[in-house]
Amino acid sequence: MKDKILKLLLEAKGEFISGEYISEKLGISRSAVWKHIKSIKEEGYEIESVTKKGYRLNQYPDLFVSEVIKSKLNTNIIGKKILCFETIGSTNDHAKKIAKESEEGTIILSEEQTKGRGRMGKVWHSIKGDGIWLSIILKPDIPPYHAPIITQIAGLSVVIALNELGVKSSIKWPNDILINNKKICGILTEMSIEIDRIDHIVVGIGMNVKTLDFPNDIENMATSILKEGYSLNRLDILSRILEKFEEFYTDYVSNNDIEKIANMCKTYSAIIGKDIYVIKGDKRRKARGIDINKNGNLIVEYEDGSSEELVSGEVSIRGENGYV
Repeated sequence: MKDKILKLLLEAKGEFISGEYISEKLGISRSAVWKHIKSIKEEGYEIESVTKKGYRLNQYPDLFVSEVIKSKLNTNIIGKKILCFETIGSTNDHAKKIAKESEEGTIILSEEQTKGRGRMGKVWHSIKGDGIWLSIILKPDIPPYHAPIITQIAGLSVVIALNELGVKSSIKWPNDILINNKKICGILTEMSIEIDRIDHIVVGIGMNVKTLDFPNDIENMATSILKEGYSLNRLDILSRILEKFEEFYTDYVSNNDIEKIANMCKTYSAIIGKDIYVIKGDKRRKARGIDINKNGNLIVEYEDGSSEELVSGEVSIRGENGYV
């Protein structure tokens, strides 16, 4: 019942709604309405009560609640269904389990991940309440070999959303978002294929928002939005990312214009024109980031003058001095 009352308050969009209206709408007594309102307030929601006017929601806590997220979202597909958890092993793992029976655009969020992971099986530290741990279920009608561009669409969505919110960020091809040359966000894209068609794609986005302390082994290359001096609400970041993702994703699926996405990623690249190391297994080779071509692949030039086109997923990139 609390969720239904909260939904009514959110739908009022800052206007008062009377206790009588809530009572009649939900078929409960006025005293029951008051008790539920009191309980909602105890969870951190700021609700104003005025005699003869009723109740008005003025502020809500920075928590992942599906009704609150829906009230902030301006999308048609992404976030049409939202599943929120207090804790979970991995949002990507859960998304893969439910993908077949889920509608496209379903998102899974959790306040905490206990088995978060990044690309190439690396551990992702997902602290409770400190970040955005998100997975999106997609079912695009595109060839499987075009799937890697979805990772770049996600990266582009994150970096543009952050820049619009005043956070200067860039993309370390193909799947990391950086602030001041340190990683604040990683993207893990996983796919299920049936013969020559995509059954579903799961896009995982992990972002450090409020984290201030990192393990010793990553403290020199990881950071958070708050640690870099930006104080932002997670819900504002999340809604902006999802809206940007829908914009770029639907445009790509409709027009199949990989080059458009690639060019935008190039604009926000953290490695074009920089000396980097290309890592393949145990081999580490110095190179310079030259370009992101029309297929979204990275072009590098090695010290001997030779060049190579790198495909997303087959290599890791590191900076000459540090992470990038």
